Amino acid sequence: QVQLRESGGGSVQAGGSLTLSCVASGYIYGDTCMGWFREAPGKAREGIAAILNGGSTYYDESVKGRFTISQDTSGNTATLQMNNLKPEDTAMYYCAANLDPRVLLGDWFDFGNWGQGTQVTVSS
Repeated sequence: QVQLRESGGGSVQAGGSLTLSCVASGYIYGDTCMGWFREAPGKAREGIAAILNGGSTYYDESVKGRFTISQDTSGNTATLQMNNLKPEDTAMYYCAANLDPRVLLGDWFDFGNWGQGTQVTVSS
């Protein structure tokens, strides 16, 4: 069983920044990714960032250059630094663990284990 606890969401104006953090506990498989996906009303679930063993990363085109994912040396904590936020970034953000490394190629066929989510709201 895996537990993920996200924190750091909130409301900001466009151009602002937020940092999301995630702590994972339980059975985390080796050579899997941690990442973040988001869900907005009326839109499909969207994988936006992933990281493998603190090294290789993936970013969706919509966030590339603005968001940065990092992972601590234990591999159980992932952080998403979000800069230059836009109203279209408004969504519920979920941390995910035990992601297949194919997410690094943008293939989010499975979203692994995820937490309860944290809301991010960006106003114009």
